[in-house]
Amino acid sequence: MIFSENSKLGELLSDKAASVVLEKHMPGISTNPMASMGKGFSLKQLSAFPQANISQELLSAIVSDLANIQPVGMKSVQENDLIDQQEIKLTINGSVAIVTGAGGGIGRAVSLKLSQEGYQVVAVDFNAGTGEETLNLIRQQGGEGLFVQADVSKEEDVERYIKAATDVYGRIDVFFNNAGILQKFSLIENLDASEFDRIMNVNVRGAFLGLKKVLKVMSAQGYGSIINTASTAGLRAEHSMAAYTASKHAVIGLTKAAAIEYVRKGVRVNAICPGGVDTALTQSVPMMMQESGYTPEEFPNMRIGRFAKPSEIAEMVVFLASDKSSYMTGSIIAVDGGLTL
Repeated sequence: MIFSENSKLGELLSDKAASVVLEKHMPGISTNPMASMGKGFSLKQLSAFPQANISQELLSAIVSDLANIQPVGMKSVQENDLIDQQEIKLTINGSVAIVTGAGGGIGRAVSLKLSQEGYQVVAVDFNAGTGEETLNLIRQQGGEGLFVQADVSKEEDVERYIKAATDVYGRIDVFFNNAGILQKFSLIENLDASEFDRIMNVNVRGAFLGLKKVLKVMSAQGYGSIINTASTAGLRAEHSMAAYTASKHAVIGLTKAAAIEYVRKGVRVNAICPGGVDTALTQSVPMMMQESGYTPEEFPNMRIGRFAKPSEIAEMVVFLASDKSSYMTGSIIAVDGGLTL
């Protein structure tokens, strides 16, 4: 079979020599999510689409190089038979995941679940003691990883955990951008500006800095999956938690912005919105109310009748990390026991 301008993109990408030619003239085509959408089109047909950026000169150069190929044992490609290079790169064995807020709760559960699935986990937490505990648990179950102590609101700390991951493992396949804190219950009129700043600094600035640094790595790789932890407070208001509510709405905004900016660079960005989860953070709420002497007028209602287990949230994160969710980006997923119904 001789390749020509009438050869379909799927046929070319499934042939090693032809895919090398395409990468030479169109860098990143093998990992571009848009490639799977155009696999049934010929090069000539694709050149008619302005979005493809294939000029007549470029088309001629590609066809000229393709004509020199002597394909051996070309695989017959059906409509759904294109080898998806992005999925190959995202196969789990040996993949690398960064988890912030890994010292407990959802972060620890996700770290352990990712490790069980074969990921090498870079556990990040402000608390060195609990972070090291998570790493020890990973190793006890036969996993591999490292711990990095970091304040996610400090750019130099974020750069440090990114560098640790890339220095040791060479890449970042998954980023669970999870670290966050709760505010003290307060009506807006009584909310100290310092408390507002504290919440926004960790929950928004920390999420932004993580995205900023990881997206640069994943964009260069041409692949990756990011999962941000928002909250049902990002979908609705939580009484007497204006700062926290604002911060989680901001995380959802960052998720959507990053998703649309990097959708054609092979990087997916989604967010989860947990409701009540049985973690130390949730368990601290009664004490917070006791110390402040203030009780909100209403509380969230998990209609399923219980708090979520951290392991249940971890299952959703691992799904979004994997290529099983390959057609999802910019998705904001409530995992809330019916709270937002």
